Amino acid sequence: MNAQNHPVLVAGAGVAGLTAALAFATRGFPVRVFEQAPRLETVGAGLQLSPNATHILQRLGVLESLRQRVVRPEAVVLKSAASLKELARVPLGAAAEKRWHAPYLVAHRADLQRSLLERVEAHPAIELALDAKVSGVGTDGQGVSLSVTTGGETRQVPGWLLVGADGVWSTVRKAADFKTGSRFSGELAWRTTVPLTKTFGASFGALGAPDCVTAFLHAGFHMIAYPVSGGEALNLVAFTKGERIAEGWSGNADPEILARATRGTAPALGRLIAGAESWLAWPLHTVDQEPSWIARGRVALIGDAAHAMTPFAAQGAAMAIEDADTLAHFAGASPATDPAAALAAWERSRKPRVAKVARRGALNHLAWHAAGPVALARDLFLKVRSPASLAADLDWLYGWRAPEDGKR
Repeated sequence: MNAQNHPVLVAGAGVAGLTAALAFATRGFPVRVFEQAPRLETVGAGLQLSPNATHILQRLGVLESLRQRVVRPEAVVLKSAASLKELARVPLGAAAEKRWHAPYLVAHRADLQRSLLERVEAHPAIELALDAKVSGVGTDGQGVSLSVTTGGETRQVPGWLLVGADGVWSTVRKAADFKTGSRFSGELAWRTTVPLTKTFGASFGALGAPDCVTAFLHAGFHMIAYPVSGGEALNLVAFTKGERIAEGWSGNADPEILARATRGTAPALGRLIAGAESWLAWPLHTVDQEPSWIARGRVALIGDAAHAMTPFAAQGAAMAIEDADTLAHFAGASPATDPAAALAAWERSRKPRVAKVARRGALNHLAWHAAGPVALARDLFLKVRSPASLAADLDWLYGWRAPEDGKR
């Protein structure tokens, strides 16, 4: 069996799965995508797309339509939640595009998924099946098969390679006997999206610039704010400690948790948080990155299915996009042979980078929640760093390029 005659199978039609479908199809692979939901609904609110991801979206033909729905922020600004004093600024906008050769964008997850879906539906080599639940995985020396149930009927779908892009609670991960699972991180993400009306825009303007990504730092929480939906709305996400509330993306949590965590903030910020409606609590789950992301020589996990991490480096979507594109690149290097060696090479190339991103997120969390002398040391450190030097610290992350694109 080879890739020219049998398709790449993809489980999951989120950001990771749709990107994988496009990445494989543009390299000449037929692709079949299976999504258990009867219709595609987005999970989440805003997301940040740094240049290491947008250069891939550009090559896959997604960025052109996405640009109509996103915002290119002018900077990432760190502020004290208590005093609203600016602590640091990393220039983005035109400066980011010049430095990292691709734009830094913020978007609503629905807009990214819509742009990916438009490209998938237009590609003749991709078949997308909804309401198709994966229940089993089989492999032999010739290929892989997926047990898929649709309309109460289960069938076996043969393929050359299986990509598990079905998220932190991955069915493929369980069905293919991977040696890892998800766990609750102890953190809650409180999310809401607020229309940027004239009144609300003016009130937020007293706290931060509507055209920037603003991080408000506090010992008990931190909150990120940035525009989405072409600048028509503001995405707010606050992170607090909390108890496990659900085995799912969002659930019911006591709003007093958020209220307690945000005490001691500047009065204007406190009023903004209290006044924003429809806060949803999202339990943050992670997946251990150490166990292998490949199994049986024919199955690979990408994105959250492989290495879900806390979002403190703002790289969840970017890592999924990188995974998908690099996996297709390595598989495409030997499309007529057993893919086991290509999968192993891909995993060796990806694990160090993903681990480094996770460490950066952990460092951000520590710094942003600092208190007492540690917070004073953080503020002093940031005070002596120029915006250009802070940007240079991110060259390894944002300046990364996929193998075929080369380094710049």
